[in-house]
Amino acid sequence: MAVTPASASVPVEKLDLDPAFALHRGGKLEVRSTVPVRDADDLSLAYTPGVARVCTAIAETPALVNDYTWVSNVVAVVSDGTAVLGLGDIGPAAAMPVMEGKALLFKQFANVDAVPICLDCTDVDALVETVVRLAPSFGGINLEDISAPRCFEVEDRLRELLDIPVFHDDQHGTAIVVLAALQNAARLTGRSLGDLRAVVAGAGASGVAVSRILLEAGIGDIAVADSKGMIYAGREGLNPVKEALARDTNRAGHTGSTEDALAGADVFVGLSGSTVSEAAIASMAPDAIVFALSNPTPEVHPEAAARHARVVATGRSDFPNQINNVLAFPGVFRGALDVRASAITENMKVAAANALAGVVGDDLSPTYVIPSPFDERVAPAVTAAVAAQARADGVARV
Repeated sequence: MAVTPASASVPVEKLDLDPAFALHRGGKLEVRSTVPVRDADDLSLAYTPGVARVCTAIAETPALVNDYTWVSNVVAVVSDGTAVLGLGDIGPAAAMPVMEGKALLFKQFANVDAVPICLDCTDVDALVETVVRLAPSFGGINLEDISAPRCFEVEDRLRELLDIPVFHDDQHGTAIVVLAALQNAARLTGRSLGDLRAVVAGAGASGVAVSRILLEAGIGDIAVADSKGMIYAGREGLNPVKEALARDTNRAGHTGSTEDALAGADVFVGLSGSTVSEAAIASMAPDAIVFALSNPTPEVHPEAAARHARVVATGRSDFPNQINNVLAFPGVFRGALDVRASAITENMKVAAANALAGVVGDDLSPTYVIPSPFDERVAPAVTAAVAAQARADGVARV
């Protein structure tokens, strides 16, 4: 359901007194040409009749679209506006500032052109059909702010139907950055991922993806909680996504609350918007690792968590160790586009996390387990790792 903000009754000229509104005036994006059109000769090459020769060549050899149009360097940023930031289901029009922002970050951090597309449909079949019809214009599809559990089916079906990268950033961008930070936090405390028992609060898009990538990377044990408590085999009312999680996680058989499961745990990852008491954090194992990632209010205040944990991370920029998706998605798509990958594999995501963790290097400390989004080494490192893994996985086409 769309929401009506308090600003609805405020005159536009007064909204512009807010610097956020002033920055957004007229939008954050524009389209610029890459070739000059100075005279009739330029016009005849950029448009008719010269363009016809290029069109004919592409019709005869469709792969040439990647060489003679912008397709190989452009990503569609697609949302239906049903799960926007912490705002919820605010609709496609209200989602546009976020999608514009995403496109801006693609360009800023990895020189990937991106087009924000907000769709006025929420039915899974309609979403999938629409994106499939749009796909010939793009080299990749970045799904954004689509509510769970529909987002899982939308991505799965698009991955099956399309031969270009499809990536739901709310899931996989978060998962990549969490894995990178956790690898470094484990290294800081003299452990491997296999030594750790983790508790994840939240079984939405990001919670499921984080749990899956940690399993893929070899986490010792992991249990996941939703709003009704721990997810375990045989619990009633689980949807298919949670049933699959129940089969693959929670070997210890926790059946109570998140806080119950945290007793003796090594890692807490919060992706739920709920709260966790300081006492529950204090009950964790020595050298605990706390990633309280809900925005704008973490599950536990970072200062309270730091009294008991060795490493604390949040999703906020005003505390150390910000888990920010911009560390992942620009480089992931840059690497995939550079080799014209047909998909983004699980191995490519893990490779991205490994590369991101490696940027920290010997500067590792409790307040520096993940680099800054403005570290110029980040995107090139992720790009190279993703491209190399795409070749190793056999999905690269150049």
